[in-house]
Amino acid sequence: MRLCVAVLSLALGACASLSNAQRDAATERVVQARSAQFDCTQPDACAQRSPLRALAGRAFAQSTPDAPAHYALILDRGPDALLARVNLIRSATTAIDLQTYIFDEDDAGRLVLDELLAAARRGVRVRVLIDQLSALKHVDTLAALAGAHVNFELKLYSPVLGRAQITYPQYALAAACCWRTLNQRMHTKLLLVDGAVGITGGRNYQDDYYDWDDEYNFRDRDLLVAGPVAHVMRDDFALFWNDRRSVPVERLNDVGGRLLADGVPALPPSHFERPERAEAMRRDAADSALIEERLVSRAMRVGEVRYISDTPEKHRAINAEQQAVASGSLRGLIESAQQEVVLQTPYLVLSDAAQDMFRQLHARPYDERPKIIISTNSLAATDAFIAYALSYKYKRRYLRELGFNIFEYKPFPLDAPIDIAATGATLPDLLPDEANTDADAGTGSISPSRALTGESGGNAASTERDDAQAAPVDLGQAHRELRDRYDRRSTVERAQYQRALSREYSALRYSTRRANQPVPLKRAGVRIGLHAKSMVIDGRIGVVGTHNFDPRGDHYNTESAVVIEDREFAQALRASIWRDIAPANSWVIARRDKPPVFSGLNYSIGKMFEAMPILDLWPMRYATSYEFVASEQCPQPLLPSDPDFRACYQPVGDFPEVAAGMKSITTRIFTAFGAGLAPIL
Repeated sequence: MRLCVAVLSLALGACASLSNAQRDAATERVVQARSAQFDCTQPDACAQRSPLRALAGRAFAQSTPDAPAHYALILDRGPDALLARVNLIRSATTAIDLQTYIFDEDDAGRLVLDELLAAARRGVRVRVLIDQLSALKHVDTLAALAGAHVNFELKLYSPVLGRAQITYPQYALAAACCWRTLNQRMHTKLLLVDGAVGITGGRNYQDDYYDWDDEYNFRDRDLLVAGPVAHVMRDDFALFWNDRRSVPVERLNDVGGRLLADGVPALPPSHFERPERAEAMRRDAADSALIEERLVSRAMRVGEVRYISDTPEKHRAINAEQQAVASGSLRGLIESAQQEVVLQTPYLVLSDAAQDMFRQLHARPYDERPKIIISTNSLAATDAFIAYALSYKYKRRYLRELGFNIFEYKPFPLDAPIDIAATGATLPDLLPDEANTDADAGTGSISPSRALTGESGGNAASTERDDAQAAPVDLGQAHRELRDRYDRRSTVERAQYQRALSREYSALRYSTRRANQPVPLKRAGVRIGLHAKSMVIDGRIGVVGTHNFDPRGDHYNTESAVVIEDREFAQALRASIWRDIAPANSWVIARRDKPPVFSGLNYSIGKMFEAMPILDLWPMRYATSYEFVASEQCPQPLLPSDPDFRACYQPVGDFPEVAAGMKSITTRIFTAFGAGLAPIL
C-alpha cells in the first residue's frame, strides 16, 4: 500500500504544472535579469577574422542564380570539428543558430557554451535549440542561461511532461501516458553562422564526439558547407525555432519553478576537467595560419548543394513517413545507384521499407546490380548493444537477400582519424625495465605514456606548436605501441566502465545503468565506436548527415543531410569511409564455413528461426566475423564474394574482442526476443 501511495505521489508530482500566470511571472523575472551590456560597439560585433568564414564570401561572390558555388570541408577528426566550431562562432557578426540532440556540461560543452555567451555579449544574436531528453544536465544551469543576456535565447524541443529534466520514474510515466510524443525527437544537428556557413553531421556537444573522453570516443564525421545553401539551413532552423514544440526553458515546470522560488541564479564560471586542453583549443581557434593549414586548405569548391531536412510537420502527421523528407530523399538516391552504394551507419537496423528497397536492387540482373558496401559497428565497438543484437539477428538476410558486404568497426582501430593524445587517458605505472624507453624511441616514434597524456608535441589541442624541432608524431604508431607494450586487463571490473554512457541511441535510456554500457572487452584502452552517417552513390554523389538509415529515423526522429553531386567530393568521402573498412580498422562479416553434414538443413532451420519475432534461439548462425591475413598470396583485402576470400581471411568468432560474460548472453537474448524493438531502434 505504501508503495502504491509513493508511486501515485510521484506521478502527481511529475504531472504538476505551472499555471500560465506563473509561467508569465517566470518569464518576466528572466527578462528583468538579462544583461543588456555589450562588450563591443563595432558594426561587425568585433568579430574575429576567420579564413573559414571567408569561404562563404568567396562562395557567394562566385555564385550566380543558375550556377551556385559552395565550399565543402569534411571534418573527420574530432579536435578539428571542435576547432572549426569555435573559430566560426568567433567570426559571427550578426547571428548564430545552434540545433542539436545532445548538449552536455562536460569540457567540450562548456567550451562551446562559453564561446556562445561571449558572442552574445559582443552583439551577436544567439539562439540555441536542444532536444529535451539530452539537454544540459542541471536545472540551475538552464535557469542561469535563461537570464544570461538579452542576445542569448535557449529553447528545448518537445519537453516531455513540460519539464526540462525528468527522472527515471517520470520517464516511465511518460512512456505510459505519452509514448508517441516521448519518441518523437529532434535528431537534426546544425551550427549556422550569419546565415552563410553551416556545420551539420553526426556530432553532438559532448566530449566523446571530439576525442576528449579518456574511455570511449566516437569516430564521427561532420560537413562544413559555405555558400547559398546556408539560406536553406537558416529557413529550416526558423521552422523548428518557431514551432510550438520549441519551448523557452523559463516556461518549463522545473526551470520556471526554480526561477519563481529563488530568482535567476548566477552562471558559475566554467571549471574544466582538463583546463590546459580547453585553453589550447581557445588559442588554436585564434590562429588564422593554423586554421588555414588544418582546415581551409582541405576545403573543396563544389557546385550545387542540397540540404534535405525533416521539419516539425513530421511530428504532427498521422503517418510520419509522409513527412519523412530525409528518409524519402535518401532512398531515392540509393535507388538511382548503378554501380555502387557505400553506406556508413553506426546501427545496422533497417526499416521494412529500406529492406524492400535493397531487396529490389539485389533482384536486378547481375551485371546491373550495384555493389553494396556497409560500414557499421561491431558489438565490441558499439555504444548500443541492443541495436547490434537486432543487426546480428538479420545477418543472413543482409548478406544473402540484400547482397550486403558488411564491415564492422573494431574497438581499437589501428588507423583511425582519432587523436589518442587528445583523450587525456592515462596509463598504468611503468614497470622498472620500461621506465627509460622514451630515450630509446627513434625518430617518428613516440612513447605510449607521452601519447596518452597529451605530451606528444604534435597535437595542437594539447601542446604548444612552437617546438619546431620536435620529431613528427605518428599517433597511429603510438596507438599500436600501446597495444603491443601494455597488458590491457579486462574491463569488466574497471570503475570507468561501470557508468552508463549518455548516448543518443539508447533504446533503454532510462533503464538500468548496465543496459546502456558498452560490452566489456578482453582488454582495456581508449575504445572507439563508429558514429558517422554518410553515403556515396556511384562515386559521384556524397551525403553527410544525421540519419542512421534506421526505423527511428524513418518514423520518429527529425533528420537532415547535405547532398553534394560532385565527383571530387564524393571520391574524398568514399576514401574516408574506405579507410574505416580497411583491415586495420574493421572486421568483415561473411558466411561461416558450412558444417560437414546437414548444411542445407541447418540453413533452413536458421532461416525459419530468423523469421520469428521471438524465440530466435537457433545457435548456429549463418555468418561470423573474419580477419584479413596478409601474405604474398594475399597482398590486398578482398570482398567476401571473391573466390579467394577464404584463403586470405580467418574467422575470429561472432563477437571478437568481447569478454565472455552476461553482455554476450544478453545480446543473444535480445537477438532471440527483441525483434519488437526494431521500430524504435
